[in-house]
Amino acid sequence: MLKGKNILLGITGSIAAYKSLFLIRLLVKEGANVKVLLTPSAKEFVTPLTVSTLSQNPVYADFYNLETGEWNSHVELGLWADMMLIAPVTASTLSKMAYGAADNLLITTYLSARCPVFFAPAMDLDMYKHPSTIANISSLERFGNIFIKPTSGDLASGLVGEGRMAEPEEIIDILRKYKNSGALSGKKVMVSAGPTYEKLDPVRFIGNFSSGLMGIELAKEAEALGAEVTLVCGPTHLEMPEHIQVISVVSAEEMAKACFEHYKEADIAIMAAAVADYTVKEKSNTKIKKKANSLSLTLIPTTDILFEMGKRKKNNQFLVGFALETENELENAEKKRIEKNADMIVLNSLNTPGAGFSKPTNQVVMLTKNGEQVSTQLKNKKEIAKEIWQTVVNLVK
Repeated sequence: MLKGKNILLGITGSIAAYKSLFLIRLLVKEGANVKVLLTPSAKEFVTPLTVSTLSQNPVYADFYNLETGEWNSHVELGLWADMMLIAPVTASTLSKMAYGAADNLLITTYLSARCPVFFAPAMDLDMYKHPSTIANISSLERFGNIFIKPTSGDLASGLVGEGRMAEPEEIIDILRKYKNSGALSGKKVMVSAGPTYEKLDPVRFIGNFSSGLMGIELAKEAEALGAEVTLVCGPTHLEMPEHIQVISVVSAEEMAKACFEHYKEADIAIMAAAVADYTVKEKSNTKIKKKANSLSLTLIPTTDILFEMGKRKKNNQFLVGFALETENELENAEKKRIEKNADMIVLNSLNTPGAGFSKPTNQVVMLTKNGEQVSTQLKNKKEIAKEIWQTVVNLVK
């Protein structure tokens, strides 16, 4: 369940930091992408070299690279993560998290994170039972963070009692099971992605440049938030996500059939696919031979999938469409939202450098039914997917 997940691990200055090295190994073995943040005092217990070797990524400990002066962006780190785990958490870091005392990179990243945050305290039994520690843990849980309770046993002080950080295997198991308690837990989500290919003859088709990446990232993010996801995807060379039902289609007709079927049970549908507006009226069963004169094709409209879904939409369903525009962008996108009876339209502009088809990045404006316009900066499509879902979750609460 953790394969392909981006997990940000924070390590603080506790003797239990040695357990975090085992955590890193287990996370990597699970197939997760792991980046590690160290507090200044954590470097007294585990070395950046060891952590970097195990995680297979650079280690982040300071606001900027001391040699190059390059800034380590806590905002980008927070957006990158699907999950943030801080283990071990000292009493000092607990207090900083609870009160927003942003005096190190770990805390500023925690404050910027939009993903689920897990924290596993480790301290002596009297520190753990102190009223201030109890109050801080209560505050963090109230903020929505997930508390991983310490266990009882031998402590570094020589005493025996509660305060030992949970074992790495137990923490991994908690992360695996978290999927069932995300913001979309209990929801059924359908996402469409990719292009459609409209057949001319056995070897040629009419298509577009969509890679399917935006839709795939939307499906993966929905799954990370706890939803039961169905991805209807046109032809793509991209790897399909695990733990998601994938319906592979080729033509607009096939995509319409699959979308209509799975839309019946969906709570939320996001139609990110670039579906052909036209298909060939008469398809040749043999290869069309090249001739000296021109070739004429008669094109007929395909089914308007979003329009039909808007007609079929029930009161408890939330429908999102995509609009790719080149002129009068906001006006055309809002017009499309109204005509299709969509609750939200995600506007892409081909006039924005770095956005659109076959690019790893995107920049969008989300137009909602209540008249809001939510804009993003140019970011990778994984981060854009997070922002789209954050907006949707806020609207369906």
